[in-house]
Amino acid sequence: MARELSIEELSRRTDEPMERLRHWQSLGLIGAEDSERFRAEDVERARLVQSFLRRGIGLETIVRAAESGMLGRYVGYIPPTGSGSGYSLAEVAEMIGLDIDLTRRLWEAAEVGERGEVCDEEDVNMLRYCRVTLEAGFPEEALTQVLRVYSDALGRVADSESRLFHFYVHQRLKAAGLSGLELVDSIQAAGERINPLMEPAILYFHRKAMTMAAREDMVRDLEEEAGLLEEGEVPGQLQAAIVFVDLSSFTSLAEAMGDVKAAEVLARFSNLVRDAVSRWEGRVVKQIGDAFMLVFPDPRSAVACALEVEGRASKEAQFPAARSGVHWGPVLFREGDYVGSNVNIASRLATEAKRHQVLVTSAVRNAAKELADVEFVRLGKRRLKGLASEVVLFEARPSSPEGEEKAIDPVCGMELRPAEVAARLSLEGQERAFCSDECLRQFVASPEKYS
Repeated sequence: MARELSIEELSRRTDEPMERLRHWQSLGLIGAEDSERFRAEDVERARLVQSFLRRGIGLETIVRAAESGMLGRYVGYIPPTGSGSGYSLAEVAEMIGLDIDLTRRLWEAAEVGERGEVCDEEDVNMLRYCRVTLEAGFPEEALTQVLRVYSDALGRVADSESRLFHFYVHQRLKAAGLSGLELVDSIQAAGERINPLMEPAILYFHRKAMTMAAREDMVRDLEEEAGLLEEGEVPGQLQAAIVFVDLSSFTSLAEAMGDVKAAEVLARFSNLVRDAVSRWEGRVVKQIGDAFMLVFPDPRSAVACALEVEGRASKEAQFPAARSGVHWGPVLFREGDYVGSNVNIASRLATEAKRHQVLVTSAVRNAAKELADVEFVRLGKRRLKGLASEVVLFEARPSSPEGEEKAIDPVCGMELRPAEVAARLSLEGQERAFCSDECLRQFVASPEKYS
């Protein structure tokens, strides 16, 4: 049987004053009437009320939701997160045999402290696993990085699951005419079928990724043994090829055509990039809008992937041009990301690149110059933004480029084959092509904006 909580414990678990909790109890939002004991469910009820109030939902509306039974349904929809037990960090540290300061650092790194410093049984077990990991020889610095990666990555997973369920299940049920308790019950029924699949799916993808990561680690280890790679000067330092790739006119496209059309283009580009990265044994580090940061174990794979992305994007119908920057050198691996001056150089190269360009540094050119059917054209020295010294740049491109003449829509930046042109306009002796009548109208309204 779940342990009951006092009003003092509930206050500690929710960081809410006891006077306010008693007021909520009198309104029927938490606890039983005139009872001095509360259940674990009341912790979630109080947190929901807190969230409602922060979002501007008044107490009267919340009370009506409670009276109709909807508040209880909402609470029931939240996955259980442990027993009603509440331990302080000091108590947990003593229970598992860790120093209190170390326990607090691990707790903060995991970013699970929505309850302040109050732990339930699941929290205690997590910290106990941390102690075992430390005893096995895993240093604290590495463990805290892993905890942050878990917290960030799985937070994003949960956010995606919840939002996509809301957009594609909740809203469709609502559009079908369901409302009130009927809507909530239908959502819960759908969730009960889907939720059990989520954790096995996470385990499946983790195992798949671990297989590839372990293989790469063994290859890198043998490369170091053979003298092909230098060992890092500090933990987490390694040689890597960093690629930044984006669409050269995505901002203009989104402004001209709207977010929905831009999202459709982005989905096509994302599929294209991820497929190419997988083929060349790289990894997507992160995506921000239309920009991707990629990492590869060697410069040849990085250049080949960047050229494949460029070639495939060029063949897409009504599509903006891609551009890339590639650099090779020592970087620091921190919290699932790659940082350092060599990462910054790759980013600056992508910003410097023009439509269809794959810009690389001397380090990349020297390491990848034997790539079949690829030539490196020297562009000379350039000063990149934020860098004190000039950098010698090369453009990597196919030795026998395949391409066709395309028109560029001056409004959205789309590249158009003759059959894809929706409208044309001749102005001051120059013909311009447009992907749609809307882009033509925007150009006619202010041609000076697109000169």
